[in-house]
Amino acid sequence: MDLEVSENPRAGLQTKGGRLSASFSKENGDGRVDINLTRFKPETDPENLLLAATLVQDAKFGRDISFKTDSRSVRSYRVYNHYLMRWTLYLCIFVNLGLAMFEQPAVWPLPYWSTMIIELSCHLFYIFRFLHLRDFAKESFWKDKKHVIVLVMIVLTLLDVICYTMWINIGPNTNPQPFRWARSLRPLYIINFAEGRQIRRAFRNIRRTLPDIANVLVLFFFSVLLFALLALKLFDKRNLKYPNGDDYFMNYWDSIWDLYVLVTTANDPDVMMPAYDDSNWFAVFFVIYLIVCLYIFMSILLAVIYNNYKKHLKNEVKTAVFSKRLKLQQAFDILKVMKNEKYVLTKSSWHELLKVVAPRRSEVQVDLLLHVLDEDGDNCIAKSQFLTAADLLNVDLTEISDRRTLLEKYLPGIYLSKVSDILRSCVAHKFFRYFFDFMIIVNALCIGLGREEAEWFFLVLFTLEIVLKLYTFGAKRFFSTFWNVFDFLIIFAALIATIVEAILGRFDAESQTLDILLVLRVLRLIKIMGSIDRFKIIITTIVNIGPSIATYGGVIFVFYYMFAIVGMEVFYGMIQYYTYNTTNTTLLLCGQPELLNASEFARERYCSNNFNDILKSFVLLFELTVVNQWHVLTSGFVLVTNKAARIYFFTFHVICVVIIVNIFIAFILEAFILEYSLAHGKFERRIEMKIKEMGYQLGQKPVVKKKSKSDKSELVDNIEVTERAAQQDGSVSGSDTSLDDISKETGLRFHLRKRSRKKVEVLLQYMFEDELAPDEVTTIDNVENLAQEDVHPHPLTLDNVT
Repeated sequence: MDLEVSENPRAGLQTKGGRLSASFSKENGDGRVDINLTRFKPETDPENLLLAATLVQDAKFGRDISFKTDSRSVRSYRVYNHYLMRWTLYLCIFVNLGLAMFEQPAVWPLPYWSTMIIELSCHLFYIFRFLHLRDFAKESFWKDKKHVIVLVMIVLTLLDVICYTMWINIGPNTNPQPFRWARSLRPLYIINFAEGRQIRRAFRNIRRTLPDIANVLVLFFFSVLLFALLALKLFDKRNLKYPNGDDYFMNYWDSIWDLYVLVTTANDPDVMMPAYDDSNWFAVFFVIYLIVCLYIFMSILLAVIYNNYKKHLKNEVKTAVFSKRLKLQQAFDILKVMKNEKYVLTKSSWHELLKVVAPRRSEVQVDLLLHVLDEDGDNCIAKSQFLTAADLLNVDLTEISDRRTLLEKYLPGIYLSKVSDILRSCVAHKFFRYFFDFMIIVNALCIGLGREEAEWFFLVLFTLEIVLKLYTFGAKRFFSTFWNVFDFLIIFAALIATIVEAILGRFDAESQTLDILLVLRVLRLIKIMGSIDRFKIIITTIVNIGPSIATYGGVIFVFYYMFAIVGMEVFYGMIQYYTYNTTNTTLLLCGQPELLNASEFARERYCSNNFNDILKSFVLLFELTVVNQWHVLTSGFVLVTNKAARIYFFTFHVICVVIIVNIFIAFILEAFILEYSLAHGKFERRIEMKIKEMGYQLGQKPVVKKKSKSDKSELVDNIEVTERAAQQDGSVSGSDTSLDDISKETGLRFHLRKRSRKKVEVLLQYMFEDELAPDEVTTIDNVENLAQEDVHPHPLTLDNVT
């Protein structure tokens, strides 16, 4: 029996078995108590419901693991994707990579057996994770190359550990010294475990892009070889010398190297000057070479990389979108029922599904999402509407039931007093923010002019600002804004640092470290720039594409780590830094007085740029990526070894600078243009409209009216919306009034975080989903009857944006 009476969300009782829910409200005027009882029979078998929920979650998070659909496998798969399992894997990968700081050559040396125990412990979890995945995976498990690579890496690492242990115990002083040859493979775990799908996608696109840019690279290197031959014939008979006495274009291989470095502009105009001094007409040769190889070929290379990488990225995203829709279609087929001669998902099934997919969402929020999907208003979801459910669930929707501060709850007499009301109104006023923005500028000027006597004044002033904001807006609302957290950390860290300095009474090494915290207050100037409209959208866009940039930063990290390990194995100990405060020639010349004497490497004091530990290696590789003086850095290692060392540095430059960095730039360009051009996506707009329509937006006050039979929505039967001005984004900066307690009006309010589309999956989909044609959808995953706006939501190409 189903019995429904008026609903009050403040109290309730629920039981899972029979879907019994009860809620109780306060007594009416006649002493009666309103009771709401609702009983639903489960429409879906629990096992099928769990399978459908798993498919929806896979679509939501972009997971692409194929698993068996029997009950045991589904539950095993859900355990595999539990956040504790994932974060344990991330921790093992992090620890495994970090061992390079403790292994020889080490930053902080540890006995080799201790690092091996840690490494083997990490690999035990890798093996467990691998076997767990194999347990529920389909028969196509071994056809997936990433699983084979993981298994091969585990085997190679175990062999490396055994070989190194035997080597270091049997012949520790042999030449060459014992080394770990499998350490450079460690970053491959980031790529080939299922959780690394974003970085794996980036590497897959890079691999597919390489054949497309090979033609340009071949022509480019052919041009370099040709110009090197011309330079050799032009200058070898003139007996020209570099200022340090080295031969000038006397050797073909040296000529190739010098001209390749010239394309990077690192040795310009140095490489030209001996010929230019001999005859000014030789400048024509170098001008033509730079125009052809630098300005034409390098520009074409960037264009080809951008175009082809975007093409392959689009194909990847199309496949991901089709896979997502296929999972949603399978979930819909599990839950669908026949109604009015068509298959739909009922309201009760939707609630059951969301209790598994998003258990923290309230009943009201689940109903809100239902009404966003339900464009027909029949409290059912059609197939074409359900195929957008994953995108809808990825929208960052915040539910707020009570925004009162703790002081307002427990000390209302003080917090709501007249004096407090005036104080809170002043703090919430825009001129309060303008005043402290001005004081930030004044503080920066005082720091720049060295007026240290004003430190305490500004510290007390900014501390007072934070205390007043905390009093007015409450801790929860205050710390929900990035700039407030930034202010809190900087000001209180500087306050503690200043107190410590005052206690110490002297400027030793420790207090100088604390001074750095004081200078960080200048970074608050960024806050002022972010509050100006013309700069705000740019800064917000940069912040929003941060996670996407981090994915490609991970790609660069993988190459850095591999090259760093190889560099340490090859060049360790060949260049040493001692000190420059000495007259000892051996120490001044990086421990290589005979090889580095009169070299530019030693003269520029580059001894700290070496491969003697993992951190120094990363710094050196970053300097090579920046390109400036990279040929000088290379020359130092060439002098202490031989010219074959150039192969290492040339390979790094081609892979990381010419290819990876250009692909990185291509992605940033596309992501920035897209994010800059959009405030909200289509689902954000649809939710905003529905929230306003139903009266659940922050700043909307419902007014009770006479019940109308024509109302279709159960949640808006007795609501008429009137808007009032209020802040909607929950931020402190720029608010003019303090928000009232909205919990007494309807109990719930919703708002969307402004420009909150930060997930890489979502950003990539927004890049290319407009280019998905209807025939491609039906060809790849047999998803039928898609709405036109879901296939072509809105044009987001570079041409249309510009």
